[in-house]
Amino acid sequence: MTDISTLKSIAAQVRRDIIRMVYGIQSGHPGGSLGCADFLTALYFEIMENNPANFKMDGINEDIFFLSNGHISPAWYSVLAHRGYFPISELTTFRKLNTRLQGHPATAEHLPGIRIASGSLGQGLSVACGAALSKKMNTDNHLVYSLHGDGELQEGQNWEAAMFAVAKGIDNLISTVDFNGKQIDGPTDKVLSLGNLHSKWESFGWFVLEMNGNEMQNVVDTLQSAKTYTGKGKPIVILMKTEMGMGVDFMMGTHKWHGTAPNHEQFEKAIAQLPETIGDY
Repeated sequence: MTDISTLKSIAAQVRRDIIRMVYGIQSGHPGGSLGCADFLTALYFEIMENNPANFKMDGINEDIFFLSNGHISPAWYSVLAHRGYFPISELTTFRKLNTRLQGHPATAEHLPGIRIASGSLGQGLSVACGAALSKKMNTDNHLVYSLHGDGELQEGQNWEAAMFAVAKGIDNLISTVDFNGKQIDGPTDKVLSLGNLHSKWESFGWFVLEMNGNEMQNVVDTLQSAKTYTGKGKPIVILMKTEMGMGVDFMMGTHKWHGTAPNHEQFEKAIAQLPETIGDY
């Protein structure tokens, strides 16, 4: 078991990595990445049964995770590296040509930890349903986790998958929605309102939990609680309230940092707010 203070230190370093990666290539999506650092850290270092030393695409006899909102790859790459899936030094290659750390995760580069390409939004829940159903059919009692953006839920395929999961009794799936209320074009309520997501997911037949995705203890406790709902005939979704740009004051409270890289002055200001905790790459 990893203590909360250690998880917080790892997440703090992940945020620092995110800024350095996006600034280094002058391309990427820092906002949502910073918001999801705590969740991904807790998932990989405390919640999931995963085997970074012996990664296999089939994920048999271990928990598996699918990132549907693939643009927050900086956060995922940093967590995977610190978890031991590949060298931390490889983070310096983010988004560069002919490297494994592309802007959106892809399988062609054979990067350990990546099981699907997730550049096109709206597809991850369908894949997660298929993987979870496969585990049930193969009597593999491990779980499937997935992460989705709230703006991503404007894609209709998500709701087809939501219906499918309930119809097929996929109760070994824990999906999380990054509920930060912002997307590339502005607030989700102004772009295309999602309505009451809690009621919506419940009406589709899912167990629905809520958590503060930027409070580590709450993240761990809620994910642990979600596991107690598995095996009860229905899938589980967690509505995770986060702040886009969390940890960097001038990136918080706005959608403008969804896909914008900081200039040198902004980089210096941001990195000063994110002290090194477990070592820069």
